[in-house]
Amino acid sequence: MSEVAAGRRRRRRTDADRSAAAILAAAKEVLGTQTTASVEDIATAAGVSRQTVYAHFKTREALLGAVIDAVSEEAAHEMDAARLGEGPAADALLRLLDVGWWIFRRYPLLPGGTAEENDPEADRDRHMAVSDHLDRLLTRGKAAGEFDQELANPWLVSAIVALGHAAGQAVHANQLTLEDGVDALAESVLRLCGIERRGIEQRGTERRGADRRD
Repeated sequence: MSEVAAGRRRRRRTDADRSAAAILAAAKEVLGTQTTASVEDIATAAGVSRQTVYAHFKTREALLGAVIDAVSEEAAHEMDAARLGEGPAADALLRLLDVGWWIFRRYPLLPGGTAEENDPEADRDRHMAVSDHLDRLLTRGKAAGEFDQELANPWLVSAIVALGHAAGQAVHANQLTLEDGVDALAESVLRLCGIERRGIEQRGTERRGADRRD
């Protein structure tokens, strides 16, 4: 292959990568606020044709799966940046929950799965980052005497993830305001871990004060 042909091939690959990235970015924003958005809507937001979207993602469900994977990766980066290994484990646990709410605020209507992909293994992979962080936090909190040691980590991790989903669904359904959802989830998770209510109320007051300052 000549250098000219190789250069053209690299440019085509770079252009294709940029196109796919633009489609994925647009899909994250559009699907995060419009659950029924069509491929045409996403293509318009990305500035490409409908055919170009299908050239990268064979179906709408495949695109939605890629969006959920990308958001999961974004959440993992935010968790890594949340200094979860620092300070009391209970406070770090609240910071971890805050990451979940940050994702919720940014992509409020993004569904948790696809019609085509009902794969428990894929769902576990997407939750791997939060599960790993939770396991380490629980272990640290138990070792420091902050958390009750009676319940096993795998059960606590599953319960905390389920509570997070339930809180988000309650906010979606207007059963709770966002602020009440944040407080309810924090209180429920801390209680599950054996933190006294007085400590929960103190942390809730501090968190609300910090939110007002932000």
